[in-house]
Amino acid sequence: MSKIMSFAPTALKNLFKKPVTTTYPLEPFTYPERSRGHIEIDIDECIGCGLCVRSCPPGTLSVDKIKGTWTIDRFDCIACGYCVEKCPKKCLHMVPGYQEPGDEKNSVTYTKSPEVLEAEAKKRAEAAKKAAEAKAAREAAAKAKAAEEAEASE
Repeated sequence: MSKIMSFAPTALKNLFKKPVTTTYPLEPFTYPERSRGHIEIDIDECIGCGLCVRSCPPGTLSVDKIKGTWTIDRFDCIACGYCVEKCPKKCLHMVPGYQEPGDEKNSVTYTKSPEVLEAEAKKRAEAAKKAAEAKAAREAAAKAKAAEEAEASE
């Protein structure tokens, strides 16, 4: 009984005092200036180089250049920002705030838009065609040189 009575002054004081969380439901929380937050990507700008994967200390990232996907395991990410620093296209960003907690450990996969995937496939096809033409030209030049050497040695 005496423990309840010792708490009564504190309860009465708090009952008539303004709440501490006055802006909580109306205004979102503002994070401190240097808080880490979480990683976000502008997937259509990503070139799939994999520098972010190689610089990630816990190994939470994976990139598939052909499928146009970028995957992060949010549970294992330590939000160090190394991937953001290493990205040559600057498509990775550290966003203030945190991911909503989930009931299971899962990863998030981002996929490029079909238009971007189609354009990249065309570029790869053109590059392969140019490489094949260059290889054919080198082989033809090598055959011509071998034929000249054969004629010169006769």
